[in-house]
Amino acid sequence: MSAKRGRSGAPGRRLVVCLGLGGVGKTTIGAALGVAAALGGANVDMMTIDPAARLLDALNLDPTSADLREVDLGKLARSENDDEPRARGQTLRPGRLRALKLDAKHTFDELVKRYAPSAQARDAILENRIYRGLSAALAGVAHYMAIERVLELCADPTASVIVLDTPPAAAALDFLDAPNRLLDLLNSRAIGLLGSPRTFARRGLRMVDLVARAVLRAFDRLTGLHLLGDVQTFITSFAGMYGGFAERAERGRNLVRSTEATLVVVTTPTLERVQEALEFIQSLRKSGLEPSAVVVNRVTKELPGVRELERSGLPEPLRRKVEQNHAEYAALRSREGQGLALLRRELHAKTPLLFVTNLESEPSTLAELALLGRALRLLLHA
Repeated sequence: MSAKRGRSGAPGRRLVVCLGLGGVGKTTIGAALGVAAALGGANVDMMTIDPAARLLDALNLDPTSADLREVDLGKLARSENDDEPRARGQTLRPGRLRALKLDAKHTFDELVKRYAPSAQARDAILENRIYRGLSAALAGVAHYMAIERVLELCADPTASVIVLDTPPAAAALDFLDAPNRLLDLLNSRAIGLLGSPRTFARRGLRMVDLVARAVLRAFDRLTGLHLLGDVQTFITSFAGMYGGFAERAERGRNLVRSTEATLVVVTTPTLERVQEALEFIQSLRKSGLEPSAVVVNRVTKELPGVRELERSGLPEPLRRKVEQNHAEYAALRSREGQGLALLRRELHAKTPLLFVTNLESEPSTLAELALLGRALRLLLHA
């Protein structure tokens, strides 16, 4: 496995955000970057949204825990010292690697506990069934909580690098915009519609609002669920907390747009994936964001030429089969070449472009992640 640099290197920054379509190896690339940075001496905290089971095992992550867990780098660090050339007597001192899988509900609970104006308001929210369903089920809440958790990680002065694995590209823009969307919801007319009668008296209601409330009351009478009352209790309990949410949302929005963040877009070289990645990059730019680097994962390796096969001395039937496989492989390389040519044309000239050759299987151990990470250290060095 190897990686090649297509253009000049990206500057090293404290927050590394991995973005990309589902299935391109984005989570694996993020994990490899975290392992590489820690083996290079950095104190790394890494958060992943939904890692594969093999990465959970490799990083010693408990899917039921919301806490950072230390990843043991002992044997791997000794191996790195054996493999890496350096001056006589010099020993590489690894940093610290901690990792967690996002638990959106736990993060939301902790946020409520922090900003609730009183113990009574805190308990009213945490015990409210609307809140329990909202905090556990809605994707938008999970996206906001991911931003919140990143802010907590960045607030730790002992962490020199934070690596964030984001949702697939289809949801990544929602993830990046989650603070704004949540605040829009909290300040929307829908919230006013479902709030307390006292709020209605101050704001006044249109006829359509009165009809909507009448429908909700009728629904409550038929079902016995008391939904409107629960929603009113939930919204009223959040009174006095909006300022804290707004302040954190502003910090989250500024963080991903700051010079402290490196936005790494991961793709594979097929033409379809490259086109989708370029569409995603355009969407980022419309939001005022520019990728710091693009990693092209699973690039097909070069094979010996046909003439070498002819000189191989293989039996004729076997040679014909090998030549057929070689032709199919060459066709695959050609299709990938179209995607890579498009990527080079459309990317800004100064955007670093890295290529990672295809592996026989996805890395599933710390040693394999370290091997991949070595090829990507460019993204972590100033």
